[in-house]
Amino acid sequence: MTDTQWELLKRTISGQRSAHLPTGFIIDCPWLPNWYGVTILDYFSNDEIWLKANLKAIKDFPEVMFLPGFWSEYGMCTEPSAFGARCSFPVNEFPHAHKIIHSPSDVDSLPTPNPRTDGLLPLMLNRLKLAQTRIEDAGHKIRFAVARGPLNIASYLMGTSEFLTLLMMDPEKAEKLVKKITAFLKEWISLQRETFPTIDGIFLLDDIIGFLGEAEFRSFGLPYFKELYATDVSVKFLHNDAGCRVSAPFLPEMGINLFNMGFDITLNELRTLTGNKVALVGNIPPRDVLANGTPGDVARVTTDLINSLTDRSKVVLSCGGGMPPGVKSENIEAFLKAVRGEPVQ
Repeated sequence: MTDTQWELLKRTISGQRSAHLPTGFIIDCPWLPNWYGVTILDYFSNDEIWLKANLKAIKDFPEVMFLPGFWSEYGMCTEPSAFGARCSFPVNEFPHAHKIIHSPSDVDSLPTPNPRTDGLLPLMLNRLKLAQTRIEDAGHKIRFAVARGPLNIASYLMGTSEFLTLLMMDPEKAEKLVKKITAFLKEWISLQRETFPTIDGIFLLDDIIGFLGEAEFRSFGLPYFKELYATDVSVKFLHNDAGCRVSAPFLPEMGINLFNMGFDITLNELRTLTGNKVALVGNIPPRDVLANGTPGDVARVTTDLINSLTDRSKVVLSCGGGMPPGVKSENIEAFLKAVRGEPVQ
């Protein structure tokens, strides 16, 4: 993100309005590689391709805040790899981390990763270090420390159904697992901030909180996210595009000031649930409209969203979740024209 975009984001979080609503998209391997014209494996295994794909996105759409910006990642394999998970990388499908916890007793022997040396993490950091000069020459800076959240990582290490069952059947073991992962994440976030002093934001992604009831969320979500966000950065960003009606009222207590949700809830409802204390990134349907709709569909839905807002402060217009596969440039242009109030042919 540029200095101008970063200041705009911070002003938006504080409640200040702009002439036009700001726009932003979470972009990573589900969208960027194929949009750029390469396979997902090419994108992961060639740092030059990764960099050029990101540079093309910011060049083609300079008014969009791409979040987190130059995201150095290996899909869902990123953090599980540090714990020793076997990772599969199909040529043009999303990578997959295989579970390594096969019974609750395996939690006790789960290794504590060193983010400086373990799994794919040092490769991620080094990719950014090698690209840093060219990123800054393009007018951008590395702004976010990024990680999957503790419940998300647990679900990959153990399996989603198995982890959710553990929460109910053996809460002490589940707590031990989440504590281990949270301790690791604190080190991983700290290392990213140490490596890049321009970082002034934390971005966590965790859909598993959307599968918890309030009691489970209070026990296994709230205290650990509070711990992770309890640091001195300006932007504290969470992505959860599963259900969020249970967790949304707790976002301010968690320390979060920027939230990307799923498309099955309105921004007006979320504003009420969060007490208007959190800026919102959303919320047009990602697949059915942004990816599969015509430019006219995108413009219509975007205009309807803008007109539906009871308050246009603390909003970054986007889709509900990350940018999905298959979104064409003409649909992004239609989205931006609708935000500017321009007609779409």
